[in-house]
Amino acid sequence: MSNIIVLKKKIKKFKKIINVPGDKSLSIRWVLFSSLANGISKAKNLLISEDVIAAIKAIRVLGVKVILNNELCKVYGNGLNGYKYKKNLTINAYNSGTLGRLILGLVINSPYPIKLVGDNSLSKRDFKRISDPLSKFGAKFILKKKKFLPLKIYGSSNLKPIKYFEKKGSAQCKSSVIFAGMRTNGKTIIKAKKSRNHTELLSKHLKLPIKVKEGKTIDRIEINKPKKITNFNYNIPSDISSSAFFIVLTALSNNSELIIKNVNVNKSRVGIITILKKMGVKIVFINKKKYKGELISDIKVISCESLKPINCPSILNSSAIDEFLLIFLVAAKANGISIFKDLSELNQKESPRLEWGKKILMEMGIKTVTTKNSIKIFGNPNLRVNKKIVIKKYLKDHRVFMTCIIAALSFGGNWFIHDKDSIKTSFPNFLKIINKLKK
Repeated sequence: MSNIIVLKKKIKKFKKIINVPGDKSLSIRWVLFSSLANGISKAKNLLISEDVIAAIKAIRVLGVKVILNNELCKVYGNGLNGYKYKKNLTINAYNSGTLGRLILGLVINSPYPIKLVGDNSLSKRDFKRISDPLSKFGAKFILKKKKFLPLKIYGSSNLKPIKYFEKKGSAQCKSSVIFAGMRTNGKTIIKAKKSRNHTELLSKHLKLPIKVKEGKTIDRIEINKPKKITNFNYNIPSDISSSAFFIVLTALSNNSELIIKNVNVNKSRVGIITILKKMGVKIVFINKKKYKGELISDIKVISCESLKPINCPSILNSSAIDEFLLIFLVAAKANGISIFKDLSELNQKESPRLEWGKKILMEMGIKTVTTKNSIKIFGNPNLRVNKKIVIKKYLKDHRVFMTCIIAALSFGGNWFIHDKDSIKTSFPNFLKIINKLKK
């Protein structure tokens, strides 16, 4: 039972101020950018999770020195061409799709083949979506069943810039192509469906040769080869995706109020805030400021007695893609039918999350109508769960685990949630913060 959480009571009212760990997307990108910089870069509040540790291990394999403790991470960058490529290198991305896809763009100039592997979950996710555009630069790939890990990348010293249309709204694919474009002589042009833009903002902050023209649904990005990347320090702001669990818990609890400090509220990441506000949740940004291109704010949330259903605009999907399981919980308590469309990308995550969203709601007694890329949720404002619910065999998807914790504390029931170690990939101290709210 040591890896199972049992919850039998709803959470009592609370009024708290909390901090959540550093943003995972920014933590991984900082590790990768600093590995290319000249000199020592330092980060505070780096997320110490399995995904970020995997990124650190990856650059160490490539000859970059890293010193890590709980307070500070130092990366001793060797410059743009400083990776020490050796024969028979293997990079293990473990569970991290961000690392697995982004690192391929960085090692595209390797003179030797590099093997990329991952854990069982990552090995079931689509890597053809990134090998296809990277092949156009001049690299070659061999993938398991032409789509999956493990794969081998055969780099090239004669890379050519490309034109690429990213149609899925995948920041991972877009960022990998940006990194590959930095390895070529000439201008790589990317047209990309809207998605999180941390790579572009960090590139601008570092004064790299990148131009971004934002459109309503499509951005145009031009990237050239930088001369160098200057070493840089970063105090990583808190993660909006991690904050979302506590935002939803507060919204669904009685007479509760929460402030989350110093959160990254980049507009490409706050789709959940926009959606929840449309549903009647009281959320306010306070103490807003700009930091290295990112917008940072404290977030104040007040519990909500009456929630409205939503016909969710698909344009918000990419900026809320990691939070939809939580949004479905809010829809479960809304007074009416909520509709979410064009969500096929949800099934490209650690588990088929759209399917898991349906399963969790069904266990809670909520009617849904689902297709391969949509879900209709019939909300019940008086929802109370009074049964035993067992959640297991979900490919150890950390967001499924944490969503079920929020559901149990919000709606009651007798929950047995397996694989609590799954949170180590993104949010190791999640349960500690939950316990702080319960006191």
